[in-house]
Amino acid sequence: MSPLDVKSPPILRGQDGEGSVQVHQDASAKIEGAKVFSVYGKGGIGKSTTSSNLSAAFSTMGKRVLQIGCDPKHDSTFTLTGSLVPTVIDTLKEVDFHAEELRPEDFVHEGWGGVMCVEAGGPPAGTGCGGYVVGQTVKLLKQHHLLEDTDVVIFDVLGDVVCGGFAAPLQHADRALIVTANDFDSIYAMNRIIAAVQAKSNNYKVRLAGCVANRSKDTDEVDRYCKTVGFNRIAHMPDLDAIRRSRLKKKTLFEMEADDDILAVREEYVRLAQTLWNGTDPLAPAPLPDREIFELLGFD
Repeated sequence: MSPLDVKSPPILRGQDGEGSVQVHQDASAKIEGAKVFSVYGKGGIGKSTTSSNLSAAFSTMGKRVLQIGCDPKHDSTFTLTGSLVPTVIDTLKEVDFHAEELRPEDFVHEGWGGVMCVEAGGPPAGTGCGGYVVGQTVKLLKQHHLLEDTDVVIFDVLGDVVCGGFAAPLQHADRALIVTANDFDSIYAMNRIIAAVQAKSNNYKVRLAGCVANRSKDTDEVDRYCKTVGFNRIAHMPDLDAIRRSRLKKKTLFEMEADDDILAVREEYVRLAQTLWNGTDPLAPAPLPDREIFELLGFD
């Protein structure tokens, strides 16, 4: 038996935006009690670095945190755990997809600061929907009562805007956070993500929290875009070698030997965590047509 043999959840057509055919998650898998954040951005922009350090920051505030990696690469949590942990799909395969045989410790792994780490994984390329995998992961967590004592849930989401694995966390999240850099490609991707989140917000509680300028010395292009569309930059993580080294050492910045740069970035992550915990205004920016982004950004 494989994930493809399991009865698929219903498909919603046209309810989440023009032409939408996204997977509709089981209503019984709704996350209640915790504050839920989904982290988005173009591929390679640093979503996992942002998510893991944000989880660590929340843990230093005394919050009980669960981070869910939603990419088949399953590398979201390795700086928290120090290793690539088995995915939910891998674990289900070992029991021939009899979920009732699993124990929490089979698919939930404790990371730095007590952060609980889950990697949803995904079906083999071209064989199934990542959104279904995310939905089943949340359902499994609920069945084992693992969300009842959680304060914060962070979904670290893959970068493909049109994928069901991209959309599924939006059905659970309170706020969506976009990671970008101070360059055209990243802001162009952010513009598409804003449009996708806005479409979901027609039928779900998710709203945009703002963006994080990551690996960027300056923020002028990001700020110009935000001012134009009505969006907010709520954090800035500079382009520091210390951040790159932390990934190589399989550690969050909160575990690294501190110098002035690392201390400054830690403080920024804690400030971001406090901002999100205290609540952000629900933003409704107006994404730009492609041609207008070309005209807005960069130099003549």
